[in-house]
Amino acid sequence: MCYFKKLPVYVEGQTVELCITDNADRARKLRDDGQAVLVYFHEGNGNQDFSDFIFAVEDPEQLEQEYLEKVYRRLKGLPWNILETERCLVRETMVEDVDSFYRIYNDPAITKYMEDLYPEVEQEKQYVKEYIEKIYTYYEFGVWTVLEKESGEVIGRAGFSCREGYAEPELGFIIGVPWQRKGYAEEVCRAILKFGREELGFDRVQVLVETENEPSLKLCRKLGFEGEEKVMLGEREHYRMLKYQ
Repeated sequence: MCYFKKLPVYVEGQTVELCITDNADRARKLRDDGQAVLVYFHEGNGNQDFSDFIFAVEDPEQLEQEYLEKVYRRLKGLPWNILETERCLVRETMVEDVDSFYRIYNDPAITKYMEDLYPEVEQEKQYVKEYIEKIYTYYEFGVWTVLEKESGEVIGRAGFSCREGYAEPELGFIIGVPWQRKGYAEEVCRAILKFGREELGFDRVQVLVETENEPSLKLCRKLGFEGEEKVMLGEREHYRMLKYQ
């Protein structure tokens, strides 16, 4: 007899169901029927192939609601809400955000110091899909979308990335020109750094800022980054700064 259970999950004010089973065939049938499926893995089913399932647990009776919501959201393609500040919501990026990104990046002031988006919208959407699958799913952090809570508008992006050749996670941020000089970047970055320290265990974070990008350098110093070691990224000179959390 296989183990099977449906657990209520609370997502955005609604109660939905997450299925848990220890049988691979049943799990695939449920998934094919459009259900969100969590695998119960134990000694008795170690010979079954669960390699195409993302989430598995060893104790299905001790699952917290926060974890269940995250699993359901990932399996259903819904973004995780990362944190809130007084004026902003930081959540995982969705494909639907891409059009807003193009409006933000359309201002030359943004791409002066920031790598541009793909030339074609569909290329960027495909990149976001792969980013969700490969970065969010396996690292549970990345660069996220920033929304203004009052209007619900996408106003920028911020979060952590891992740069090849460096041990420290890297803080990155961008706020669209219409929302600059209002303190949004500092508000969001302070919250993200706190999240990195308390939730992700980051005790040291780096930034890499072009030497001529005075507004970003000023903010990084205000956030507590120090050092200003000069490094070259491509043909552009940057300051590498560190913050010990």
